[in-house]
Amino acid sequence: MADSRLVREVLTDLAAESEELDTLVAGLSEERWRGPTPAPGWTIAHQIAHLAWTDRATVLTLTDPAAFAREAERAARAISDYVDDCAAEGAAQPLDALLRRWCQGRTQLRETLAAQPPDARFPWFGPPMSTASMATARLMETWAHGQDIADALGVRRTPTSRLRHVARIGVRARDHAFTVHGLIPPETAFRVELTAPDGQLWTYGPADAEQRVTGPALDFCLLATQRRHRADLAVTAHGPDADRWLDIAQAFAGPPGAGRTPTAVPRGERAGTERDETE
Repeated sequence: MADSRLVREVLTDLAAESEELDTLVAGLSEERWRGPTPAPGWTIAHQIAHLAWTDRATVLTLTDPAAFAREAERAARAISDYVDDCAAEGAAQPLDALLRRWCQGRTQLRETLAAQPPDARFPWFGPPMSTASMATARLMETWAHGQDIADALGVRRTPTSRLRHVARIGVRARDHAFTVHGLIPPETAFRVELTAPDGQLWTYGPADAEQRVTGPALDFCLLATQRRHRADLAVTAHGPDADRWLDIAQAFAGPPGAGRTPTAVPRGERAGTERDETE
């Protein structure tokens, strides 16, 4: 798919994902907004504030690289604290102001991304990212933080074809996941085969790869965004390096995430691991 077409497609899906999340939080009481989510210390307000902050940071790197460089320098001193502090600052705003800031910011983000050359690359908190990757990362974060909000509200969301963007960035971030854990990325590509919500098969990597990952696309996306523990998901690794990847997978930039604790299966009794007899 040409980069320009991919950017348009991702931005269309990003708008839909944002609108779905907007509907989810519309009309919530102050008490619900200030209630906890699965991310320790983060309320629903923190989740929306983080999305608004990251949208702003993305616009900054697209339009003012020097200002973004100063922002990245501050973040580099303690990225986890920096992210938490920015979310807390946004969450402390009046809720109507926070929602207005998020709505206006995501509109500006989409317009700014749409105006960029599709093959351009921009600095980020991890490796530099292309226009398409920037757009995909924003959709991935919107979906992932939306999952935290849905979990907090006890809402089961219907998975859509928009997950293909989350899956794609999760696959492409494989080497980054190894690197931030101090590991050398595997030299060869994996085959990843994921069953989409509509039953289609999404595939990545060479068909004859020795190591593979298979399972439902939703489960892989929950794993790569660290919204569920591997033990609770039906994602299967075939091969030792693929197996290691599923322990450390992350679709987001920055240092390793803390992940989530398992709920369905005790540690040491992991679901979704299959080793070939030849290993």
